[in-house]
Amino acid sequence: IHGSRPSVLVGDAQGVSNIDGPTGTQVEEFWVQYNTLDRRLSTLLGIYDLNSEFYRTIAGGLFQNSAFGIGPEFGQSGIEGPSIFPRTSAGLRLAIKPTDNMVLRAAVLDGVPVARPDGSRGLFHSGDGLLIVAEAAWLSRASVERELKSRRDLIGRQSSLAPYESKIAIGTWRYTSRFDDLSASTSTGEPIRRRGSAGVYAVGEMPLFEDRDSIRKLAAFGHLGFADPRTNRFSSYVGAGLVGSGWVPQRAADEFGLSFARSNNGSHYLKSMNGAVARNAETTFEATYLVKVSDHLTVQPDLQYVVHPNTAPALRNAWVFQLRFEMAY
Repeated sequence: IHGSRPSVLVGDAQGVSNIDGPTGTQVEEFWVQYNTLDRRLSTLLGIYDLNSEFYRTIAGGLFQNSAFGIGPEFGQSGIEGPSIFPRTSAGLRLAIKPTDNMVLRAAVLDGVPVARPDGSRGLFHSGDGLLIVAEAAWLSRASVERELKSRRDLIGRQSSLAPYESKIAIGTWRYTSRFDDLSASTSTGEPIRRRGSAGVYAVGEMPLFEDRDSIRKLAAFGHLGFADPRTNRFSSYVGAGLVGSGWVPQRAADEFGLSFARSNNGSHYLKSMNGAVARNAETTFEATYLVKVSDHLTVQPDLQYVVHPNTAPALRNAWVFQLRFEMAY
């Protein structure tokens, strides 16, 4: 990771760039996966990015704001966040497909990322606790190919199945370690230590329109999350949007999207401001267009409008323009 951090300029909390991270080189993922039971059970062990499978929609992945990867109520939880870019941790993930259109996933990971706040690196230190995540997803696909080539085709990372057409997923997460209450304190003024921190979320995606030639498409998606307000700044989050493709003549592979993301401060965080004024929420509106220049290059101009950055009255609403290039070989 290299370069400046756009959110430093904007002052927002949700993160206007989902590739923003601390300068440096690190291992983001390093895992081994084994699929068995007729390709319906997948076991993965190693350094693992939760957002590659959990709390995820395909349509949401078009947008550049970090909130559309994983909601800030979960993404900013724990110590340095859960196991997602740019700070991942090690653990075990299990996934099973009881039916062709249902996936059950669970993961148990170190509660602190490999790259730690003090600059060191480590795994499962004393006091880290665990992060436990579970999700049930219902998917709809046009067809499921029965004659598959390898054990990883039906489930798990790098599955060769065609993308789903619609999805509904619900999930829950919990840390087992202790965290300071954001506002409650003891008689000596020390923060009350809470055992654990938890939340729930739901995501969904569905097609709204597709023409007979499957060129013009329009899909809608939504994210909703809640977190314990005693130990998490953002107690709730909602995001939604529309994504379309093939609406510009001769540009069937291009995609466009419109979305919004709103993260709400929890009651304990607002109490912790000690009289300072804070807005209830930060809301970001985003419009983006991805141009497929060739098989190896895409260009994506992106425009965002951030309302009440970091919920701080002193910060003005901000327009953000980004131009992203992606090369693949």
